[in-house]
Amino acid sequence: MLTGRRYLLAFTDEQAAYAEQVGAMCRAVWNTALEQRREYRRRGAFIGYNEQAGQMAKAKKDPDCAWLADAPSHTLQQTLRDLDRACKTHGTWKVRWRSKARTAPSFRFPDPKHIAMQRLNRRWGEVRLPKFGPVRFRWTRPLGGAICNATVLRDGGRWYISFCVEDGGSEVAPNGKPPVGVDRGVTVAVATSDGGLDEREFVTAGEAARLKRLQQRMSRSLRVHGRNRGSKRRDATRAQLGRLNARIRARRADFAAQTAVRLVREHGMVAVEDLRIKNMTASAKGTVEQPGRNIRQKAGLNRAILAKGWGGFLLKLEHAARYHGAKIEKVNPAYTSQTCNACKHVASESRKSQAVFRCVACGHQDRADVNAAKNILAAGLAVTGRGDLAAGLSVKRQPPERLAA
Repeated sequence: MLTGRRYLLAFTDEQAAYAEQVGAMCRAVWNTALEQRREYRRRGAFIGYNEQAGQMAKAKKDPDCAWLADAPSHTLQQTLRDLDRACKTHGTWKVRWRSKARTAPSFRFPDPKHIAMQRLNRRWGEVRLPKFGPVRFRWTRPLGGAICNATVLRDGGRWYISFCVEDGGSEVAPNGKPPVGVDRGVTVAVATSDGGLDEREFVTAGEAARLKRLQQRMSRSLRVHGRNRGSKRRDATRAQLGRLNARIRARRADFAAQTAVRLVREHGMVAVEDLRIKNMTASAKGTVEQPGRNIRQKAGLNRAILAKGWGGFLLKLEHAARYHGAKIEKVNPAYTSQTCNACKHVASESRKSQAVFRCVACGHQDRADVNAAKNILAAGLAVTGRGDLAAGLSVKRQPPERLAA
């Protein structure tokens, strides 16, 4: 199976400056190629990877574009391949530009023959990359397989290298352990049908105050300097924000990974809601003709949802399930938080708050997140029993008892 290994790089000053330069070249190639694809579409024509790669090879010989030859050729070609895949998947007009301020520099070396790695000692390893030479990195875990490709990226002011590795493993047989339902919430990040509650504060009080202070400083620098968005003070503030947000993301990823591994180790089937997080966190501003309502409240809810990392938790869950013989079942999320697990009565009034659920029909009382997790488990078991593979497929009914006999 393919898996990933990420390590912290220890670039020299020259290597870090060159990595920034290569990242800028890949960003320029992405934006230029995307604009070229859109221009072809406007004229009713089409251009693909092969033609663009040929044009880029010719451009390297042009004195005006000679700077393209300074970057490893495979990184630029891989950028065009990534763009081609993105356009085929999402459409040319939905693919986004790569911004210098908002897009972290990254580039990939796709050929494992050009990547040589060795371990130096207990704490350090070394990888040789084209035009970079030997680069040291922190050896935090064994590689565990053959390298397929390597991606260099900057996150929070630090440079990392991610190896795509073929570990030689195969799909693990089902572990035969009991199933569980999981509800992802805002008050509690993860609630399970057996009553378990997993929560962690990703931002301390001091960090929250510092985050607000840095955001205010960022806003003031924009207002004071006007069009001068590239000032040194603004860049320094952005770097501090990036380091703080990277620390918060690391805590969120660590919590998601540990919780996911524990769930798939202890359970054979994990039922989760098939949530459309992008739609759930869309802005409520609306349009000029139809302005939205409760915009501030919706913005606060969006921030709370994104702060819990629902999407990242599901990704970690699916990845860990491959190695522990567990199955991830996605169910329809409709009415899971409004349905009483005891009598199956559906009423929005039963959800008293984010923490309390009290059925208006039978009086059953439980924690709201746990009650929802029990409903998710029941839906997952029903889907598994009917033979459906995912949420949103046809609803199959069990035959009546008199016909089943």
